[in-house]
Amino acid sequence: MGNAECIVDGTSPEATGEAGSALDPTGQGQGSPSLAERVVGSYRAVLKFLGRRALARATLAVPRTLRFMGAAARSGEVSDGLAAPPLSLGFAAGVAMDEALLAMAMTPNRFPRRADFARVSAELADTRRLFSRRGWIAQPASYHRNPPPLAAQDVETSHGWALGLGYERITYDSEFSTRPTEPGGERWMAYEPNRRATAAIVRHRGAPRPWVVCVHGFCMGYPFMDFMGLQTAKLHRELGLNVAMPVLPLHGARKVTRVSGEPFLSFDMMNTVHGLTQAVWDIRRLVSWIRAQGATSIGLYGVSLGAYVVSLLAGIDEGFDAVVAGIPVVDLPSLFHAHSPVHIRARSIEHHILGGVAEDVFRVVSPMSFESKVRLDRRYVFAGYGDRLATTEQARMLWERWDKPRISWFSGNHVGYLWSRQVASFIGESLVASGLSGIRAEHEG
Repeated sequence: MGNAECIVDGTSPEATGEAGSALDPTGQGQGSPSLAERVVGSYRAVLKFLGRRALARATLAVPRTLRFMGAAARSGEVSDGLAAPPLSLGFAAGVAMDEALLAMAMTPNRFPRRADFARVSAELADTRRLFSRRGWIAQPASYHRNPPPLAAQDVETSHGWALGLGYERITYDSEFSTRPTEPGGERWMAYEPNRRATAAIVRHRGAPRPWVVCVHGFCMGYPFMDFMGLQTAKLHRELGLNVAMPVLPLHGARKVTRVSGEPFLSFDMMNTVHGLTQAVWDIRRLVSWIRAQGATSIGLYGVSLGAYVVSLLAGIDEGFDAVVAGIPVVDLPSLFHAHSPVHIRARSIEHHILGGVAEDVFRVVSPMSFESKVRLDRRYVFAGYGDRLATTEQARMLWERWDKPRISWFSGNHVGYLWSRQVASFIGESLVASGLSGIRAEHEG
């Protein structure tokens, strides 16, 4: 794997305009290259060509899947201390799916340029100084401000239809703003579509009943995707719940690039800090509106990035009757470290982006910094043994931070929960056990 960097490195001499090459570092010419040099040069050119094509990069999933499956077979574990499920072709296919998605996401034209490392490093260093001076790193809860309640007159409503469900689309001014002194704040506030918050509401007529706030994952934020990914029909029809699905900052109708959510999780790491802060702010405003609708109880349910948000929210705000974190992410700097190509990781450490600074800054928006305010017997986690995107370590970190509540491990990959009967039953049983069932209210209505 000595040429791994050639596959994904977008900072070749040709790309950066630097003189010279691997064969002629002086750039002055030293005669005709030898046969060996021509072979090596051709090999590197082919690897670079393939590395810039997503489908070709997806073939990297094969050796990675084989390594993972081989290690699980030899040790009997998928990670330290977590026993592997029965290994099957279906399980391997799920692992391969995740590995392929990871490989295709590592497109060189989206890698940070060399100048970006110095810029992001300086931004994080300035942030850490500010956060430390203001006491926010030591006391992360003090970083979060209380948003104003969302009044009925502040909400605009329209209607839509997706996957057989009619829904209300509510929009309102977020009213979130970064502090004037925060690095990256001006950039964040320049995303004008993001200033308007939105949510899809699926509710019953009649008597007041429980609500569940469902938060989507990265790159989602559209009803037809969120209804499927959050199993809205089951929650609404089978459990009789009213369902609110907020759109995360920079996602869906709030996006500012072609890909939903793209700047939210990017090398501009302060975007993520501001995005998570605004997500909590926007949902707290939405919850104030839900309470005004006569909610008898309110639960939280999120998947992937949404699980991060609901886990964070459960540590900041009180009054939630249950929280379900599915295939959760809870430590973004460590996930960035794990998934970054070798050269990106090395440069990030060299520039003091990883290895301390980012970890300190992210404390203010990390679920690991907070004690959950939801009762222990109403905290729930589900995760996949073969999850190569969020990884099993992330779920175990949250489970331990939450004092080891009920957890359901399913034999599948990151998105495998969508067709897992075990997970569907777990979600329903968890919410019902927490008192979130609208069936009685439906009969009374």
